[in-house]
Amino acid sequence: MTYPDVPTAEIPVVILCGGMGTRLREASEHLPKPLVDIGGRPVLWHIMKTYSHYGFRRFVLCLGYKGDMIKDYFVDHRARMNDFTLELRGSHELEFHTAHEEEDWSITFAETGLTTATGARIARVAQYLDAPRFAVTYGDGIGAIDIPAVLKSHLAGGKLGTLTGVHPSGRYGEMVLSGDDVTQFNEKQNQTGYVNGGFFFFEREFVDRYLDASATDEMLEHAPLQRLARDGQLGVHRHEDFWMGMDTFRDWKELNGMWDDGRADWKVWED
Repeated sequence: MTYPDVPTAEIPVVILCGGMGTRLREASEHLPKPLVDIGGRPVLWHIMKTYSHYGFRRFVLCLGYKGDMIKDYFVDHRARMNDFTLELRGSHELEFHTAHEEEDWSITFAETGLTTATGARIARVAQYLDAPRFAVTYGDGIGAIDIPAVLKSHLAGGKLGTLTGVHPSGRYGEMVLSGDDVTQFNEKQNQTGYVNGGFFFFEREFVDRYLDASATDEMLEHAPLQRLARDGQLGVHRHEDFWMGMDTFRDWKELNGMWDDGRADWKVWED
């Protein structure tokens, strides 16, 4: 099956931003997970910068836990990043003196429920998916993803959905044994198999055929993707470069250390 081509600037990018980040409380107890920072910027910002580097500019944020804080971050973004003068008398207008971080982004903030599962969150933003296809990713996974290559794989496969398969780093050192001797000890090797790293592309009809907005507990990764795979409609783009999910305090420390050391392998954009 072939699908119509759509400019990247017109493809909505759905980012799942409803997570509570309970395993990240040491990093930030009072923030929603997508606002937990790497190098002083939310992980959500890093994800959006990756997409915008490749020409994507339309974002749909599926909000849940403390979604108001995500709204406030972007509403106040210009004031946060620039010098300005505030006149306290009268209308309290701001006079900006600098023009840093003027991103060409269009962001739709959608309240999709406090505890809603990922599949239902996507279904609940269907009204904002007004192009033949859309992208989806998680609000806590970053990588040096060649997003146009993922899109190319999706279009070449002619399927309703394509996910990015990644090799996450192992949590523990890998040992090679010979009898009672350790012949090799390799710290934190990448897994040899693939796991779902997000960075999906879906054709618009996927929402109508496989998702249900009323099924609050339906995870995208369970019945919808399982059915899609059984129907022969789920492809994969194999990603061999850096990818990491920020699930724990340990992950947060590692990612911030990489940023501080100038080793942020996911940083595909220029300053």
